[in-house]
Amino acid sequence: MAVVPMLGEAGTAVDLWCAQREGVAGLGRRQESRLVALLKRARAESPFYRRRYEGLPDEPLEPLDLRDLPPVTKPELMASFDDWVTDPGLTRDGLEKFVADPALLGVPYRGGYFVCTSSGTSGHPGLFVHDRGAITVLRAMVIARIDAGWLTPREWLQLTARGFRWAAVVGTGGHFAGAGWIELERRRSRWRARAFRLFSVQRPLAELATALQEFDPAILTAYPSALQLLAEEQSAGRLHLRPVLVEAAGESVSSDARAGMAGAFGCSVHDVYAASECPWLAFDCAAGWLHVNSDWAVLEPVDEAFRPTPPGEPSYTVLLTNLANHVQPIIRYDLGDSVLARPAPCPCGNPLPAIRVVGRCDDVLRLTGSDGSAVSILPLAITSVVERTPAVHRSQLIQTGPDAIRLRVEPRPGEDVERMWLDVTTNLHGYLVDQGLGNVSVVRASEPPEQSAVSGKFRQVIA
Repeated sequence: MAVVPMLGEAGTAVDLWCAQREGVAGLGRRQESRLVALLKRARAESPFYRRRYEGLPDEPLEPLDLRDLPPVTKPELMASFDDWVTDPGLTRDGLEKFVADPALLGVPYRGGYFVCTSSGTSGHPGLFVHDRGAITVLRAMVIARIDAGWLTPREWLQLTARGFRWAAVVGTGGHFAGAGWIELERRRSRWRARAFRLFSVQRPLAELATALQEFDPAILTAYPSALQLLAEEQSAGRLHLRPVLVEAAGESVSSDARAGMAGAFGCSVHDVYAASECPWLAFDCAAGWLHVNSDWAVLEPVDEAFRPTPPGEPSYTVLLTNLANHVQPIIRYDLGDSVLARPAPCPCGNPLPAIRVVGRCDDVLRLTGSDGSAVSILPLAITSVVERTPAVHRSQLIQTGPDAIRLRVEPRPGEDVERMWLDVTTNLHGYLVDQGLGNVSVVRASEPPEQSAVSGKFRQVIA
């Protein structure tokens, strides 16, 4: 993995540009060579993968077929965390102590690793570590595939005049990927510390709108559910932002919703597909598709038995292989999203594989305050409040009325259940009071969090 740091951000960005220009053949060559390098590292230095791949040939005589390798899941990787990573100095215990301190958000772990946490669509929490090579690739992606692909010369000039002020409205209160990345970048230079700003999606909408108005961002990144609420404020005249670019991330967004946001903000709205396990999976194009960065990541749409799903059909789940991160190998990892692969080349001309994410949504809760006012609560905001309690393994919130929530909680093994419940409800009630919803009751469910009987997917927030 030394090749990426040697190239640096600029060299990696040039390679990304060249790979796209070379088309399917150039992308395929890079993907194959990087996959071979990843597998060699995993088998040599990860006890987990050494056991998992026992019996497979060390050096395949024919081009490698990923389908010959067994899939992995988040629960089994987390259960074998210390055997999964390739750096013996990384331990689950040490990392959990690190992420327990909110003051360390964005601080490189042991001088070079980016660490983030996630619960994900499976409902099981995850702890992810990205090495320097993966960080370099991510930064180069921003240059070569976002900036170069999305921005017109006129928009470049507008961003320059506005100082590239970037506002990210994301979940805070933990080492979540979005918040952690912003803080990691802010620590790189004084200029970034001034130009980049983190805004908590947990803030009451009126306060959030005021803070954004004062900052006056040229780039606005947020969850689609948050952007829709901000677009409503903008259309109603209670918010007067003038972004050059709006980026939706973290949830699925429909074309109609995106058009509404573009109309409200008066600028282009783009979509990015990312995950804590691989923060740079795909970026959108003018034709409305997401293009997978296949030179650095592999996505396999599959059915319940992990068999390939034909292009043009929604998958049951998707298997992810991250080719950039060698410290925590993610190889045929069940990501939990349903995606649809485009069966024909994209009309935009981009040779990168085109997909659409079919299912990646939780519900916005629309509750009634004690004064009768309607208050919208974003799913990623309220779940991050619940996840502040370390004893919580996974949770699920169901709105059962205009002022009532049913909370399903599964504790970590060995935790004091009553103490966990007290901590969770204390945090949740405090958050609801801040939103003007002190009247909302939180009912303790006797049943654990449940997956959908129809899709098999796990949704954390259900209205």
